[in-house]
Amino acid sequence: MSEVVESASRKVPLHLWLVGVIGILWNAMGAFDYLMTETENQQYLSEFTPEQLEFFLGFPAWVIFFWAIAVWGGVLGALLLLLRKRLATSVLLVSFFAMIVTSIHNFFMADGLAVMGPAGLAFSLMIFLAALGLWIYARVMSKRGILG
Repeated sequence: MSEVVESASRKVPLHLWLVGVIGILWNAMGAFDYLMTETENQQYLSEFTPEQLEFFLGFPAWVIFFWAIAVWGGVLGALLLLLRKRLATSVLLVSFFAMIVTSIHNFFMADGLAVMGPAGLAFSLMIFLAALGLWIYARVMSKRGILG
């Protein structure tokens, strides 16, 4: 009887698949942005103003490191969520904190608000809320026994 109860409580809810797939797609956009910027893809970078190019291409190595952790951690965390691995919670938390570090640099140390404007700040806030939401979701699914 306890085996039946355990398997029923671990049934994968549909929303896990939806959140996981959306999480991968969302984070893949960030990973794409990272790759195009770091490889200095001319076609991609042609959309930026000279000030934005100077800003993004002038990141110190430590910011690029945390940016990489944030975007690739988000992709990995969402994938782990789909694979129902409890590790997703920790990976998404590390990704979230790495994003906070890059945001502190971008908006408080490097005057990114002047370069990216209010729209850039709003988009960064959206990224922040998505990362926080994904981590909270993974934490709840872990506590419910969905992630093992």
